[in-house]
Order: sequence, then C-alpha cells, then structure tokens
Amino acid sequence: MTKSGQLVCSYLENIPREGLEKYQKIIREYAKGRHGIYALYKSGKLYYVGLASNLRSRLHHHLQDRHAQSWDRFSIYLTINDRQLKDLETLVLRIASPKGNLQEGKFIQSEDLKRKFRRQFTEFQRHERDIFFQDNHPTFEPDQQPEPIKGRKATLADYIKRRIHIRFEYKGHLYIAHVRRDGTITFAAEGHRAKELQGKVYTSPSLAATAITNHKMNGWKAWKYERSPGEWVLLDELRKQ
Repeated sequence: MTKSGQLVCSYLENIPREGLEKYQKIIREYAKGRHGIYALYKSGKLYYVGLASNLRSRLHHHLQDRHAQSWDRFSIYLTINDRQLKDLETLVLRIASPKGNLQEGKFIQSEDLKRKFRRQFTEFQRHERDIFFQDNHPTFEPDQQPEPIKGRKATLADYIKRRIHIRFEYKGHLYIAHVRRDGTITFAAEGHRAKELQGKVYTSPSLAATAITNHKMNGWKAWKYERSPGEWVLLDELRKQ
C-alpha cells in the first residue's frame, strides 16, 4: 500500500555487480518490467545515473556496453509511476554530475531563475553604489530636478534630517527611491520601472507605494530604510523614535 504523494515504493541499494551477474533470477523478481532510477558506482563513488522502464533489462545491458568495466556496485529505486522520472533523473545529474553521464540533463517545464536573480542582483548593486557615492551620483541632472510640491508638507519632513534612500520589494522586483531633505520622495534610476516612475514627486511613502502597486498602500509598512549598515527596517520605525 502506498501513501499519497509517494514517489519511491521500494529500493535495493549498494548491491555488488556479482549479484546481478550470478543471481539474475532474484534480481528479475524485483526489477523486471519495473520503472525507476538506477545508480552505478565504482569504488564507492557515483559513476552513472539513469532511468528505465525496465530496470532489470537496463542493468543487464550495462554488463556489456561501454560502461561494462566502469562500475562494481549498483542501486535501484522503484517508482510508483513514471510521471516524474525525467525530472528526478535530471535533478540527480545536475547535483551529482556523475562521471559516466555525458549529458547534464534538462528539466522539462521548470523555470530557470538565473535571469531574474541576475537582474535583481544588478539592481541591488546599483542601489548600494548609489548609497556609497550618494554625493557624487545625483538621481537627476540639475535642469531635470522635479518641482517641489507647494502647499502640502511632506509627511517624512519631521522624521529625517538628511537625504536617505528607501526601498520596496514588490512581486519580485526592487523599487528604490530617495527621500530628500524636505521629506519628499523621488524614484531612483536604479530601481525597477525607473523610467516610468522618475520625475514625479510624492509627499508621503503611501503615495509612492501606491504608484507602484496601483492600489492603496500603507507606505510606512511597505518601504524600508537603512537604519544601520546592512540593517533595513520599515519606515514605521521612524515614528517610534
């Protein structure tokens, strides 16, 4: 009886090659016509990983093919079905990189996150550089400075004494903004959707957050500022000081 979600129903590990050569009938009882993953070892080290719809037949084949003299022990893992076999084999290949496997293996429908990670990593690096060289890297050219808001005091004006940087992570993207000495907020060139958001001035963190999400946000609990090097906390902490 198998459990819901179970993949491997039974297994046989670390069996000497002689067991397959001399005791075919016993191995056949367990593996003939069964699908699953198998592993070949040489001197205790993983040499080859494969999948098969008939494990007994595939192992017998490896007694005579190009791998014949390259392994001395084997393991088999019998699976309940074959729906996830390819991904399972690929997972092992990509983690262990067995010497005998010529192909690395590819996932069938999985998303490679490297491109997203690289983009966010770059955004983060730019943000850190902007903080380090904040006096030398203004967000806008002198003739492109946004016009200050008239008639409405910025809500952050009472909480800051110098220009600071804030950031907001939303749906996997990093948004970066500057809080100017008067408490107004402008988006930085390094953040996500910078071209779209730059040039506008916001008088509260909630308005700046809403510009990102397109629905009302409590910006005090969305934006973070760097209270100390590497320590990013919610803007709401400013109101507790």
